[in-house]
Amino acid sequence: MYKANEGTKLPGDRGSPEKGSISGQSLRPSEALSAAVRGPGIGPVALGSSPRGDVTKVTNGLGSSLLGSGVLGSGALGSGALGTGGMGAAVVSTGAVGDQPVFGEPWSRVRRRLRVELGEDVFTSWFGRLELDGVTEGVARLTVPTRFLKSWIESHYADRVLTLFRSECAEVTRLALSVRGSLSRDAAAAARPVEPSVPRQAAARDGFAEASVAPPAFEKPVATPAAQRGDSSDLTGNPLDGRLTFESFIVGRSNALAHAAAERVARDDGATPLYNPLYLHAGVGLGKTHLIQAVAHDAQRCGKRVIYLTADRFMYGFVAALKAQTALAFKEKLRGIDLLVIDDVQFLQGKSIQQEFGHTINALLDAGRQIVVAADRPPADLEALDERVCSRLAGGLVVEMASLDEELRNRILMARIAAVQSVHPAFSVPSPVVSYVARVITTNGRDLDGAVNRLLAHSTLSGSEMSLETAEAAIRDLVRTKDPKRVKIEDIQKLVASRYNVSRADILSERRTAAVVKPRQIAMYLSKILTLRSLPEIGRRFGGRDHTTVLHAVRKIEKAVGDDGALNEEVELLKRMLQE
Repeated sequence: MYKANEGTKLPGDRGSPEKGSISGQSLRPSEALSAAVRGPGIGPVALGSSPRGDVTKVTNGLGSSLLGSGVLGSGALGSGALGTGGMGAAVVSTGAVGDQPVFGEPWSRVRRRLRVELGEDVFTSWFGRLELDGVTEGVARLTVPTRFLKSWIESHYADRVLTLFRSECAEVTRLALSVRGSLSRDAAAAARPVEPSVPRQAAARDGFAEASVAPPAFEKPVATPAAQRGDSSDLTGNPLDGRLTFESFIVGRSNALAHAAAERVARDDGATPLYNPLYLHAGVGLGKTHLIQAVAHDAQRCGKRVIYLTADRFMYGFVAALKAQTALAFKEKLRGIDLLVIDDVQFLQGKSIQQEFGHTINALLDAGRQIVVAADRPPADLEALDERVCSRLAGGLVVEMASLDEELRNRILMARIAAVQSVHPAFSVPSPVVSYVARVITTNGRDLDGAVNRLLAHSTLSGSEMSLETAEAAIRDLVRTKDPKRVKIEDIQKLVASRYNVSRADILSERRTAAVVKPRQIAMYLSKILTLRSLPEIGRRFGGRDHTTVLHAVRKIEKAVGDDGALNEEVELLKRMLQE
């Protein structure tokens, strides 16, 4: 220990703002520090160092002067020791721990050079949140807040950063980039002195002078192994139904192609994905969700990273990420998988959401990742979806799953009844009843499931044997009467366009030639009399036109069919074709 002259004044004292002095001698800060350490004296003195080596704190027996502590590198602090009064001793801290050199200044120079070389925009985007955690045995440990930034910097800038760091500090031989925890680190807060455990009043009473205490070492969160690997376990998609597998899917003529394509995609382990993207479309209850979930199940069993999302879940996740300012993490999750399965894509709404969906599709396709999509209509009919997204979806294999034929409905019923009998062994349905149900329920597979549930309820609750009369009463509400076919505006536009040798795009366009205006007005007229849509809605479906335009077209065609017999016959023929 060394004693210091109590008359020593250091920079920051009132008597000498710029130079220290001993016995009237004017000294520079570094000389004052050396003299204070060597010279004898009375009273305790505590000295700390700033990044330049200047003395920044001094305490003595009569009072104290706290001018803050220096911050070096990644948070090493210079701090003074507490004096004991009387014939005390001074302890000098140099701002580093042990003999480890300080790397903060070289890292600052590296950042400045990167900013100059790459430009302000690039630097802010990729290096604004890159921090130096420390240097150990020649390894510079750098941290970033997300795995997306980590992978991007490693792929594009790691060599350049290492080269610059080596030029500034020869001791650095390689880099180690990791993802830090969500806890923010503020160097200024870390450097703030912590109040001593002894109260100030007690310290003054006992002869203690105030002194700063170095804060404890900052605990840095360590990324979990799962986060570092980027496992798919933290991808929050919709849960898969364990019952919807290839083994439980009933194959018939209407879905054989879709089943074969889905099975091939799920079990393909080649470098280039097959039929990418695979797009399945069908009406309600025809098995498209069953097939795409079966694809997800099989791919997971093959060790692939899979996420299954409905359109609603995708929209919710994207909006939540924007609100939480974690959009980068959201993008990274979706781009770090092997297979993306999207259901009910026709429900995607919102320009920004559709743009993000399109970017995700493009990124996955460019990276050679498989995409499977399901919807209730082909890509060309997804009018609410961005045209570029529709084009990407149509660029793969598009397969329609048609309505269930009677043979397939019969087989589905037999499979459902067998599944119920495994739980209720006494439940039995005669073959004539099965054939009757398969014949009268022609809509979809969900209605067939409902029919089996009703038959089970009537059989178990009433205790009567299953007969045709019982079956008729049980499934009466599921039997659809031959109502007039529900006509869609899209069907009207397609039929009229085909009849008049124009394209549907022409009807929706702004063209005003006679060859286009007449079929467009006929299509608007049929849309008004065959659907329940309002005039504004019809106008929106015809290229965003005003309702007055639709009203004008309806009135003009009404008058024309009354005056022109040939046009009247043509319109009536179109009506019959649409309603059959």
